[in-house]
Amino acid sequence: MNVSQTMETEEDLLTCIHIKFYHPQQSSKGLYASLPLGTRRRHSADDPLRLGRDAGSCSYSLVDPRVSRKQLCLSAYRSPHSPDLLFTVQNLSQRGQLSVNSSALGFLERMDLPDKALIRFGEYEVLIVRESGEAKASFEVEFEVLAVPPSRETCTCEPSLPPVMDTGLMNGFTAELREHEPQEADDTLLCYS
Repeated sequence: MNVSQTMETEEDLLTCIHIKFYHPQQSSKGLYASLPLGTRRRHSADDPLRLGRDAGSCSYSLVDPRVSRKQLCLSAYRSPHSPDLLFTVQNLSQRGQLSVNSSALGFLERMDLPDKALIRFGEYEVLIVRESGEAKASFEVEFEVLAVPPSRETCTCEPSLPPVMDTGLMNGFTAELREHEPQEADDTLLCYS
């Protein structure tokens, strides 16, 4: 028998949680020194993933005295209506609020995590993106540091545009652009020569 037939089957495609951090002072401090940046780590689905300052009680820690000892928790679950591994997020901080896509969570409050979520606590912005997989017993976690705040990239709001006039041009154009507006013609002139 060959080795692959005697080994237990390995789940091929694991769900992956991409956790992308941004902090305005991240370049001057070693905030992410204890995170395994750029590598995928396997995590058991029955073990909540805790993030905070305390490396002893959290799965992953941030080197920042302003972060709570236990900041947040991601817990995996399955629903009878979906084959996907889904997640909830819970605020473990007694002192600070946590927001998920602008919805505030108080201490020990939790909510279902959408496939793409912007989480904020303190000065941190954390973009969490779930990549679906078939596995049920474990998932992968990948950490990344973003150069710009994810709120700029994920903002779905459109800036307020001025109304469009009958000419098809918008108010607020500069004078040089207005020179190219269509000229009105006298409808009473005949086109015959």
